[in-house]
Amino acid sequence: MGFEPPQRLVRALGEMYGDGAAAEWLDRLPTLTEQAIDAAGPDLTVERVAAPGGRSALVLLVRQADGTPAALKIAPPPAEPEQERAALAHWNGWGAVKLLEAPDPDASGALLLERLHHEVSLRSLPEAKALLEAAGTVRRLWVEPPAGHPFETVAERTGRQSEGMRAAAAADPELAPLVDAALAARTELVEGSPELLLLHGNFRQSKVLSGERVPWLTVGPEPLVGERAYDLARLVRDRVEDLIASPGGPVTARRRVKKLAESLEVDQARLHGWTLFRAVESGTRALAEGRRQMGEVNLEFAGWL
Repeated sequence: MGFEPPQRLVRALGEMYGDGAAAEWLDRLPTLTEQAIDAAGPDLTVERVAAPGGRSALVLLVRQADGTPAALKIAPPPAEPEQERAALAHWNGWGAVKLLEAPDPDASGALLLERLHHEVSLRSLPEAKALLEAAGTVRRLWVEPPAGHPFETVAERTGRQSEGMRAAAAADPELAPLVDAALAARTELVEGSPELLLLHGNFRQSKVLSGERVPWLTVGPEPLVGERAYDLARLVRDRVEDLIASPGGPVTARRRVKKLAESLEVDQARLHGWTLFRAVESGTRALAEGRRQMGEVNLEFAGWL
């Protein structure tokens, strides 16, 4: 099958995994794509590659044997597609894109999904409306995890992330005050976590797409188990570039924490703490990946909190 992966995907994979590892997977992608198409069934018709697409996987727009439109998502192993498969199977279309195939523990990193309007996300709406729809969508995802689930906890994931944050502070002492504050907040939060629910893990406006079955459905989970405040914290930072450019940015950011906490009945102090941690973690990780502008934007936002 001849195709060119979207440049957005090529750049993002290089940033996340390094150019060498990204190039190796991209070289294998034509073969992986053929295997995924064969596994999905002989009557699957491929229409085209979704572009510009996402930053973590290739998405093919396809049709099933009966003409039903679908999407075939092919992700590299570090993206943990089997974790996504398990979460989508558990949600079973409730607030999230529906998995069109039965969970298969031996499957490769390919997922056959209901097709959404990939070009229309909540970012296409005015900010106030987008946040309202986002809150209604993420609320549906917060359910009890399945028995014997494979997902890591918030404490485990943020523990791993803390090592990178400490390394960033050691390399640049100017980052130390923010990193120390974020790590102190994390320590307090994980010691008193009030709930263990299935979370999206990377929920934001661009992860909520327009659908036919219901108006808005989330995609691309990085699932884990923990408290709602952690999941909501990434949404607080949405459209961060606009916030930074706004003269009222700091006030708007703090108001957003308060509004989202109240609308979803989440403890405001815990949402504030996780928002701080996740902003600093994202900022230091972006700097380490060479995305300096995004790193500085996230760290400036964290400084407002």
